[in-house]
Amino acid sequence: MTKVANVAGTTGPTGAVAHGFPNLRTVRAAITALHRTLPPDELQAYALSVLPADVAFSDVDDLHLGAQRVARALVRHLRLPDARMIVGFRPMEHAASVELADGPEYFIELNDRFRTHRRDIGAALAHEVTHVLLHRLGLSFPDTGANEILTDTVTTYLGAGWLLLDAFREDALSSQKLGYLTPEEFGYVLAKRALAFDEDPSPWFTSPQGYTAYRKGRAHALRDAQQPPLTTAGWTGRHRYAKDRRHARESPESLRPACATEGAAEYAFEHAPDGLRVSFPCPTCHQRIRVPVRGRVRARCGLCRTILECDT
Repeated sequence: MTKVANVAGTTGPTGAVAHGFPNLRTVRAAITALHRTLPPDELQAYALSVLPADVAFSDVDDLHLGAQRVARALVRHLRLPDARMIVGFRPMEHAASVELADGPEYFIELNDRFRTHRRDIGAALAHEVTHVLLHRLGLSFPDTGANEILTDTVTTYLGAGWLLLDAFREDALSSQKLGYLTPEEFGYVLAKRALAFDEDPSPWFTSPQGYTAYRKGRAHALRDAQQPPLTTAGWTGRHRYAKDRRHARESPESLRPACATEGAAEYAFEHAPDGLRVSFPCPTCHQRIRVPVRGRVRARCGLCRTILECDT
């Protein structure tokens, strides 16, 4: 059965763009789902992001030939060598759409406004080509909105989503954003990728607003690795953790998860035959890890293989 997937785009008066981290729980679930689908060695194949030169589009380029060239570059980057993208333009509500059929040909339609806003064609195509990748991997979320957040997250984590964040522009009179994540959420996922693959996307930004959103998202991503029981947690988090641990030992019937900071990853205590244990999400892939509460412990995430130093 053929399905159609769209990428959202907003243009209008300043204030129309949502900000902050309202979708963070779904974003983290999407990162976990991606790690469960692609093992670490396959994820490593995406260690280099798509380069600006590969998706550059000038006003002197032929519209259709240029769009096909950029689509092929994204197909190569997302490792879909046997997929062929046929790109067209028409008036439409969304920024772009793709028909998810059996392939190998996939028809992508871009909003007519990209005829004159060519610098953002790569961003729109990145989302749609990722839809094809997820379709082939069989990776999806049941809810349509969550599935679009999954697509934006995977696009960014696999090295093409910086284009979507760079398409975010805002001034005193108007604003533009592509995709379903907020600019700060795009920055968060981009920072998670940068930390995982030791890559700095800062030089690629042409949008000052996109770069600012990246910095805000990066600050939020860094806090994931500064939560107890990790040894990198700050004093406030360690103090709260010690209080919750004492309460868990004294009141076994009350072991609800404790959240270190608003919107931060949760740790939770539980009793086991061999004593108290604590579970917490891996700061890289957000898979939950369980370790015994017995002081300094080195844990290895079974999903992404990250080594974590803990003080339980």
